[in-house]
Amino acid sequence: MGIIALEGLSFFAHHGYYPQEREVGNRFRIDVYLEADFSEAAQHDNLEGTINYEVVYKLVKGVMEGSKQYLLERLAQRIIDASADRYKELKWMRVRISKLNPPIAGDIERVYVEVEKTF
Repeated sequence: MGIIALEGLSFFAHHGYYPQEREVGNRFRIDVYLEADFSEAAQHDNLEGTINYEVVYKLVKGVMEGSKQYLLERLAQRIIDASADRYKELKWMRVRISKLNPPIAGDIERVYVEVEKTF
């Protein structure tokens, strides 16, 4: 077993609870962690025996550039669902979605939500 991580994925998207967020948009940063058995890939140096992080990036991008969602929790779950549909060998996954400069009356750098699932 091992972990593959994609950290610091950055997107500008139109997700949020408030209408202004869905209209104006915001910056999001995403970290994705996936656990699977990729010993076959490590032994034989073969991409077919592991999770292709380029494919995972494209799955995340598709969710972030797709239909507008109100909640970060929903976005994270959609990323997990898309990844699980593509990679049946997933054992565990965690997604952290940060919203930079959220519309809160105060000095705040970011908020984030983490969603984790064991398969």
